[in-house]
Order: sequence, then structure tokens, then C-alpha cells
Amino acid sequence: MEESSLSFGENDLNKLTEVLFNAADNDNNGIITFQELKAQIEQHPGVMENLTLSAANWLKPPGDSKGFRMRWTKSFTLKYIVNNLRKVLFLALYITINIILTVYTVYRYRDSNGFVIVARVGGMNLNFNCSFILVFLLRNCITYLRATFLANYLPLDQHIDFHKLVGRLILFYAILHSVAHIGNALYIEHSMPQSNLTSVDILFTTKAGIGWVGASAYITGWPILLILITMFICSLPFVRRGGHFEVFYWTHMLYIPFWILLILHGPIFWMFFIGPGLIFVVEKISRSKLFKKAKYGGTHISDVNLLPSGVCHLIITRPDSFRYQPGDYIFIQIPVIAAHEWHPFTISSAPEMKDSLWLHVRSAGNWTRKLYKYFSELDPMNEGKPEVVLQKRRLTLSPSLLNFKASGHSSGRRGTQYLEKSQKQLAHEKRVAQKNKKVQVECYIDGPYGTATREIFDTEHAVLIAAGIGVTPMASILQSAMYRYRASMSTCPRCQHSFYGPVSDQTMALKKVDFIWINREQKSFEWFLGLLNHIEMELCNEIKTTEKMIEMHMFMTAAQDKTDMKGVGLQIALDLIHKRDNRDLITGLQTRTQAGRPNWEKIFDRISKEKRGKVKIFFCGSPQLGKTIKKMCMRYRFNFSKEHF
Repeated sequence: MEESSLSFGENDLNKLTEVLFNAADNDNNGIITFQELKAQIEQHPGVMENLTLSAANWLKPPGDSKGFRMRWTKSFTLKYIVNNLRKVLFLALYITINIILTVYTVYRYRDSNGFVIVARVGGMNLNFNCSFILVFLLRNCITYLRATFLANYLPLDQHIDFHKLVGRLILFYAILHSVAHIGNALYIEHSMPQSNLTSVDILFTTKAGIGWVGASAYITGWPILLILITMFICSLPFVRRGGHFEVFYWTHMLYIPFWILLILHGPIFWMFFIGPGLIFVVEKISRSKLFKKAKYGGTHISDVNLLPSGVCHLIITRPDSFRYQPGDYIFIQIPVIAAHEWHPFTISSAPEMKDSLWLHVRSAGNWTRKLYKYFSELDPMNEGKPEVVLQKRRLTLSPSLLNFKASGHSSGRRGTQYLEKSQKQLAHEKRVAQKNKKVQVECYIDGPYGTATREIFDTEHAVLIAAGIGVTPMASILQSAMYRYRASMSTCPRCQHSFYGPVSDQTMALKKVDFIWINREQKSFEWFLGLLNHIEMELCNEIKTTEKMIEMHMFMTAAQDKTDMKGVGLQIALDLIHKRDNRDLITGLQTRTQAGRPNWEKIFDRISKEKRGKVKIFFCGSPQLGKTIKKMCMRYRFNFSKEHF
């Protein structure tokens, strides 16, 4: 069990031993012969093959890999273009605009020297890109577009990818622009002595007379370049996902002086900026704390559940006017954690839950770790206000007071007070140690904002693949699907007449959901065990169709599977218990938790053979796993969508 990272109680261990022994002991004589053991193992495909592997097979070299070449050529294949048509067309349009601006600028400054031409090309493309990058930050507009026909033509799911792409090009053009101007300053100093300007005069003063406001083009250019480099470095993955999200967040706030300086720096930049800039300002105002408080009223965290692996389940009061779709996300600010920071999290509750919103927050950075620590140390009775700490007071008590039984009346009374304080302290510690707490912590929410999962109920066969805490949007979708399906199957208790009949295509085109959840640790499944168990009960008790609407598949990657010698006995015993009790010993669900990593080829082949309608994969998890699944989708011609933040 240590090799498989599994933990069971003594009773479960006894069950595993007993079921494995009874299954192998066919003649019930209390002894397992070699033939009986062999017969039992042969019932599990792949086990015997693993046991009989020869040394030659172990030492057999792998075949030639074409992975390196394919990584460079996959984006130029017809299959890739067909599967990513919106993205490819949008990228082609974007590149075309940059080329047109480049050609126009070269033609306009054709009589200037090469340094000036290159500098002007960089400047013109910066005018466009420094404004265009705002388009991908308009979350309200993007969420609105998802509900229109334009969602079929625009790559809305890739708006963050395009934001990163444009950001890289801005840095490239800024460096090109700066280097060309430095070259031009040196050229003027040495080739045009009549100007009486040195390169220092040109680059660090206003003597050159270049610029829209007070000839300050060079003066404002240096801080613009410095801000841009700072923002770029602090947005790299090793900062943003390395536990330093606050650094990324606050350095990105430099966009305010960045755009102010750009308006002063470039004479025509405002023409490019005014459209998206005004929309951005309006969105910022509508997303401000004061505006949200006026719209939604006061919101607070009412319940907190501290889950394994540093996951904090927040239950937030839901405003009456708050409307969202399954898989949407919000930004949340909790003043007691950080008064000015907003962090995005997917809503894990269903829209049909009218009174509350759920968030599942995994401790991955400074803010999330601080959040978990705060609630783990919070006394729900006094909302974290400091109490008298017994240990500190005890140092001030004399030995006669501590030994109050041998003292007089006064000492006895003080000793009784000391006991009362001790009992209060014990009660305080007991409340703090609780994993489920009723609290009243003020918070602010900004959203909701849509994601690709809004298409879930327009999909015939949806496959939800989640890795770790990536299960949060899938939890919302599963709950909502069950709510809708249960409502559609309402029947009269007397005559069993269906009020609504099967789910209509207009309400929900969804016919089948495959839910695949991959975790490394056994405890991670506890995050949503209650929800998954409820869904299984609903499927058993209410849905009378011959085929399940929701089918669940659990995988634990740290566990050794049956083809591994270290895990063969344990996995066979777990299979036998599941077959006997219809209950998985790892999670307690009816669904059997599979050991090891999923065999994606086998899973996708089974899905394609079911013929339950057009298949779309919805994925939320690590980028590496996402690339693997996307490659499989291209092979089987399934639509693919992944969660972005």
C-alpha cells in the first residue's frame, strides 16, 4: 500500500485479505495452491503478460521518435488547421494587419535612413498592438459575445493566449524601436555634425525636438521600455505560477502609467487607443468595488470547509441579482486577507442553487496559503478576535494560586476563575480545530465571466476531463446537468405521467456526459465525494433510462496498477471487493477508482464507438496533460476546449 500511496483502516485491510484469500481458495480447504493462484491471476487481463516479461523485452530499445520533428510541424498540418480554424484565421488576420502597417510605414518614410525606417515601423506597430492588447482584457464584452452568433467565428476561448502573444510582440517591437533610435542618434552625431547634437543630447534631453508633448519622445520612451520589461518578466510562469502571483498582479498595475506615457510619447497613439481605451475604462468602473456593492449589496463568506491537501471550500451568500452559467468564474476580494487584491476562481456550485456560491481554493501561492491559514486559525464564535491566551496569563499566577486547594477562601475563588478560563481556552481551541466553520467574513465578488464550458448544454456527448483541483468547473456542470435532467423527468405520483417528458433539444441537447477525474493522492477525492455520491444516488433512484446520462471514471496516478508487480495483489483485492459490494474501497463510491494513468487511446476509442452524438472534450488541468488530450482529439476528430484564466 505504501507503493500505491493508499491508506486503509484495520477493518478494510481485513476485508482485502479475506476477499483475496477466499477468491483464490476454490476448494475451501484453507490453503492456496499454485494452480489456484494462477487461475485467479489469469482472470485479470494483462497481469500474466507482465509476470512473464523476459529480460529481452525489458532491454528492448524504444523505436525512433518523431516527437521533436512533429512539435515543429504540427501547426502546419491540414488536420491542425481544420481543428483550430477560428484560431488560425484570426491569427492570419492579425499578422496581415501588422504586415500592412509595416509596408505602409516603409513606403511613407522611404526617403529616410534605415534607422529611421526601422524605428518608424516599430512605432507604428506599437501604436496598433498597445491598443489591441486591451481587446483581450474586456471580460464583460467577451462574456457577452459568447451568447451571440459571433462566438462561432471568434476564438474567444483563446483570448488569454492572444493576450500573451500580443504582449510578446509589443516587447519585440519596443526593443526594435529603441535600438533603431539609438542607431539613428549615433548616425546623426557622426554623419550630421552640422546639427550640433550628440547622441546623449538626442536620447536623454528634449534638444532634438521630437515628440507630441513638449518634445518628450525620448524622455518618456525610457520609462515606457523599463515598465514594459518589468511587466513582461513578472508575468512569466516562474513568477506567476511559482507562488508569487502578487508580484505578477501588482506589476501589471503599471499599465496605468504605461498608457499615460504612451499617449504623451506617440503623436498618433491616441487615435488607436481611444476606442478600446474607453470601453476598458467603462468596464473597470462597472467592475469596481463600489459599483459591485451597489449592484449586489453586501456579500460575505458564510461557511468554510477545510479540505485535505490545503483546499479551502468557501460558501458565499449569493445576491438575488447574480446570474451565471455552469463553469463560469468570478474574481474575489477578501479584505481581511488582502484589501486590494482580486483573484479569479471557478464557481463550483450549480446556478440552480439559489442561496449560495461555492468556491474551492487550493493553496498554491501566498494569497491562497494565507487564506487557508486564516480560516484554519479562525474561531467562528468571535470571528478571529484575539482571546486571552491561558499560557501567557499562567506566567503571572503565583504558586499559591495554582495550588488553590491548599490555600484559603480567596485563593480558592481565584483558582475557580482560573479553571473557568482554562475551560474557555479548551473550548476556543476546539472551535479553532473544526474543519467546518460557520463564519461571517466580508468579501467582494466581480463577475461572472463566461468560459468555453457555456457550450456544455449545446453539446450532444460531453466529455469532462479534470486533473486535481481542475474539477471545480466540472462540479458545477455535473450538478446543473442533474438539476435539469431531474426537473425534466418529473412525474405524477399517482399515474406516473411525465409532466415534461424527456429533455427537449431546445432546453438541453446533452445526451451523455463522461466525467473523468484524475488525482495523484487518495485524499484529493474527498473534495467532492459528497457531490459525486449524490449524483450516483440520483442516477440509481430517479433515472429509469437504459443508458446512464452521466458516467464517471476515477483515476489515481500514484497507485500501482495490476500490470505492476508492486500493486497486483492489492488491485485484484480491490476489484473483488468492488464486484462483491458494488462499492469502491478507495473513495466509497460505486465507481471503481482505477490505478495509474488513463489509457487515453482506449478511452477515446470507447467514446467514439458509443455513437451518442457529436463529441466535445472539456478539459481543465495541467497544460502538459492538455496537450496530450488535444492531440488525441485531433486524431479522433473530437472538438476540444480547455479552461483558461
